[in-house]
Amino acid sequence: MTFTANPASLQTAPSHLLADRYGTAVEFGLDAAWNDSLTTLLSHRSVRAYRSDPLPAGTLETLVAAAQSAATSSNLQTWSVVAVEDAARKERLSKLANNQIHIQQAPLFLVWLADLARLSHVAQQRGLPYDGANYLEMFLMAAIDASLAAQNAVIAAESLGLSTVYIGALRNQPLAVAAELELPKRIFAVFGLCVGYADPAEIPAVKPRLSQAAVLHRETYQLETQDAAIDYYNEIMAAFYTAQQMNVVGDWAQHSSDRIANGDALRNRAHLREILQQLGFELR
Repeated sequence: MTFTANPASLQTAPSHLLADRYGTAVEFGLDAAWNDSLTTLLSHRSVRAYRSDPLPAGTLETLVAAAQSAATSSNLQTWSVVAVEDAARKERLSKLANNQIHIQQAPLFLVWLADLARLSHVAQQRGLPYDGANYLEMFLMAAIDASLAAQNAVIAAESLGLSTVYIGALRNQPLAVAAELELPKRIFAVFGLCVGYADPAEIPAVKPRLSQAAVLHRETYQLETQDAAIDYYNEIMAAFYTAQQMNVVGDWAQHSSDRIANGDALRNRAHLREILQQLGFELR
């Protein structure tokens, strides 16, 4: 098991990319069909250290165009994004997200929104009912739409030589985030996204994922058959943590279980339903 921290030294052959992604040799026999899009996807890593270099003109708009090219349920387009470039606002948002300094470092911070305000406004302007916006299904649709759009933007950014990292910790203080961004009712900040040029001195290795034996099911779902794959993944991640000098207590199964142990483990998000209702989502 080898884990390379510098992407410049990575080989782009499918076998090497797959080995990095799974932490072990993998062969799918796809060499003849491989392309640059797959190379970009399998090379993804979360970067938490950025240079201060500004992004080229038009980068933001290009990323949003890519985001808008993602699928959206019934073409309702129930998402929006706030682009934050102001240093003072990035600093305030970083404090709301557990003081993650990379939010301040990155030249662009995108806040992806589940947005039911726009549809409600359109219906209201035409004197039409919009009670359906108050149901859980619509909130779920908006969160999914925002996620699909954001992932398209990530792929686009990384294809342009930029780096990214999602910031889920914005959900720790959703009311304060809403106030900072002046969000109207029926809008929720699902997560943030740092975009910029990675600091070459602090580029992380590709983090291995569970093998397909754990996540790929054919015809029907099988839970018990995943045990061996999870045990092997615990070994791979133990080696990864050691190689990257990461101070992780226990194996992957242990610290993942710790994250769902109780409400406190959800890190200030145990009362999300009540907060969403304060933000205008009834969630019937």
